[in-house]
Amino acid sequence: MSGYGRFACYYDKLTENVDYGKIAARCHELIKRYSSEHEVVLDLACGTGSLSEALARLDYDVVGVDLSDQMLEEAMDKRYESGLNIQYLMQDMTELDLYGAVDAVVCVLDSINHLENEEAVRKTFECVSKFTCDGGLFIFDVNTVYKHRVILADNAFCYDLDGLFCAWQNELNDDDSVSIYLDFFEEQEDGSYCRFSEDFTEKIYTDEFLSELVKSNDFELIGKYDGFEDSPVNDKTQRVLYVCRRINRG
Repeated sequence: MSGYGRFACYYDKLTENVDYGKIAARCHELIKRYSSEHEVVLDLACGTGSLSEALARLDYDVVGVDLSDQMLEEAMDKRYESGLNIQYLMQDMTELDLYGAVDAVVCVLDSINHLENEEAVRKTFECVSKFTCDGGLFIFDVNTVYKHRVILADNAFCYDLDGLFCAWQNELNDDDSVSIYLDFFEEQEDGSYCRFSEDFTEKIYTDEFLSELVKSNDFELIGKYDGFEDSPVNDKTQRVLYVCRRINRG
C-alpha cells in the first residue's frame, strides 16, 4: 500500500469535491442509530485528517491512524490550527495496535481497496474486531466493480490547480484492479515546472468475500448503502458503505 509521499502535500487540493462534513454527519447518524455507545471513534486510514476533524467537531474523541508519515504531518498541521483533541498514530492498518477498545471504527473513501491482497484485508478485519467494543460499529466502504470497469477503467483525468498540474491515468487490469499513475507538475519560483510521480493500485474485493470476513470476525452486517446516502445498493452504485456491529463476546 502506497505511503503517498509528496502526494500528501496536494491531496486536499485534489479532493476538494469530497464533503467531509457530510460523510461525518452520515457516520454520526449511523452510530447513533445502531450503537448504544458513541464516544470514541477510530478513523482508520485517516489520511490528512479531514474526516477526523469533522468527527471531532461532532464531539467524538477521535483516534486517527495512517501508515503515511507525510499524510499525518498534514493532519497534525490541521489539528494545530483547529485546536481539536485528536490523537494520531502512524500504524499499518493490518497490524493495528491500540491502547484500548473504541466504540466505532470508520474506514472510508476506498481505503480497503488500497490494501494489496485478500490476506491484508483479512488481517485488517481481525485487528478491527479485536479493538472494537461489544456492540460497537465498523463502518467501511469499497469501490465497486462497476466503478472500476466503467468510471475508472482506462480513463484519464487532468487537474489544473494553482501552481500545480496533475495528469491522472488509469489502467484496468485483468483482475478488475486499476493501476493509477499520477504525474505532478509543480510550478517553481522562476516559473519553470518540476515533475514528480506517484502510483498505486485499487483492488476489487467482492461482496461475498467481505461479507464472509464480517461474519468470521464476529460482526453482524446490519446495513449496506449506496455511498453516503440512505439508499439501497443498485447495479450502478460506485461505492458501497457497509455498516457492521460487533457481536457481544459473551
